[in-house]
Order: sequence, then C-alpha cells, then structure tokens
Amino acid sequence: MLSLKIASSAEASAPPPVTPDGRYIVVRGRLWRRANPDLDAEQRRALTAELMNARRAVGAALKGRDDAALAAARTRVNEAKIALGERGPVWWSDGTPDQNRRMARNTRYADWYEALGSTA
Repeated sequence: MLSLKIASSAEASAPPPVTPDGRYIVVRGRLWRRANPDLDAEQRRALTAELMNARRAVGAALKGRDDAALAAARTRVNEAKIALGERGPVWWSDGTPDQNRRMARNTRYADWYEALGSTA
C-alpha cells in the first residue's frame, strides 16, 4: 500500500538547515548552494524577482507546449541563478570545491548532517 507523508504547516514553513559555513541549504538530504551573501539587498531582490518571473515563464511555456519560449525561459532561469551565485563559479575564495547538488551524507558535511537527525 502506498503511503504518503504530508508535511505539517510547521514543517512546510520551517527554513531548511544551513551548513555551518553558510554555503548550502539541505533539502531532502541534498546540498543546494545558497545565494552570494555579498549581494546587497536590492540586487538580491531584483535577481530573485527575475528568477521567479523566469520560472513562471517556464511553466507557461510548458503549458503552452512552446519549445522556443521554454528554451528562452530556461536560459533566463539559469542566468538569474548564476547572477545570484547559486550556479556558476563559487562565490567564496578559499579554494574549497563546490559540493552543490551532492547528498550531504557523502560530503565533508556528513558528520554535521548526521547530527541533525531527520530534520533535513
């Protein structure tokens, strides 16, 4: 029998855990690079707004089955994520390699992640 777990409103609204160095959030056990903290508030707001608009454009293109619009919208998403620092070159300068999209348990954050328990 299929069992679905429905998140409580507290679980759904709780922010994801952030690695001790502030570089990643953890969602369903996977590391996702955070935005560059050196962006000023206005830059972050504008880039986040563009990212959300681009994501809506992806949805509209998928719904409309418009391949050209889909490609353009996905390019906009990628460009916004690069500008935010979530993709592309890392925003830190200490030479630590990027571990974006890797399972936390398989990274240098494994001990920290294990200590969280099942919260991530």
